[in-house]
Amino acid sequence: MTTTQQAPAPGATAAERSPAVRVRGLTKRYGQRTVVDGIDLEVRRGEVFALLGPNGAGKTTTVEILEGLRRRDGGEVLVLGEDPATAGRSWRDRIGVVGQATGAGDALTVRETLDHYAVYHAEAEGTDELIAAVGLTEAAGVRSARLSGGQRRRLEVALSMQGRPELLFLDEPTTGLDPVARRQFWTVLERLRAGGTTILLTTHYLDEAAHLADRVGVIDAGRLVDVAPPEEMGGELRARSTVRWREGDGFRTVVTTEPSAVLRDLLAARPLAELPDLTVTRPGLEEVYLQLVGAVPASGTATDADGGTR
Repeated sequence: MTTTQQAPAPGATAAERSPAVRVRGLTKRYGQRTVVDGIDLEVRRGEVFALLGPNGAGKTTTVEILEGLRRRDGGEVLVLGEDPATAGRSWRDRIGVVGQATGAGDALTVRETLDHYAVYHAEAEGTDELIAAVGLTEAAGVRSARLSGGQRRRLEVALSMQGRPELLFLDEPTTGLDPVARRQFWTVLERLRAGGTTILLTTHYLDEAAHLADRVGVIDAGRLVDVAPPEEMGGELRARSTVRWREGDGFRTVVTTEPSAVLRDLLAARPLAELPDLTVTRPGLEEVYLQLVGAVPASGTATDADGGTR
């Protein structure tokens, strides 16, 4: 998603100018096992922030602490200017939560479900507006039990938005959805983002993070190892290019931060020869992510075709 961060209005209060989420030194332990290990994090108002990480990395635990559903063992946490551990009902009305498990009932229709839960909010969004916003107009009279997985997820987002929250938490919202349903769900989130809602989501899908998020954070073993826009994730890892060409019966490969110099040397050494199957590539988000979480080894010192370093 290519977006422009919304600057605070000239008359914005200090609270409105502050981050939606501010975390310093967050820790959480279960017995002797540390699952969240000193995380520092800020989520800006009006942005989509995605948390990536392997299973067990600490993503869900971190989000549940931010939602006020789980107690932390250390650190400072402010969500919309308040500590979730002590915040009251008025604060909870300002956030929306969509967890991993579907929570909508089966007996009521889409419209009946939204009408039923509207009474729990001091100021509820109109049912018709919510149904239209999440793309369920044609399914408004369908019972929840008969909804597809993607439609059910959209109903849950509608329920989470019913109290007009400033901040929406989504924990792996598209897991189990087919590709078409995932894309439709992305459209719902894009509409919410355009309306000014701050969104913090966890996901296993790198394409989802790249498409939706203004910034991405990678958690591994309870630690936040990088935070950046998707196209900048990995810093120096992104600066390395792989130059590859066929030579004889095999391929030669050079990993370098100076691909132009490698190409220049190759062409100078072979002024009349071709370089078959020559490619120059930079690591994408998936490769960078895998290196950040240790799933593949980081590239070592690059060597040129003559054995030198670049």
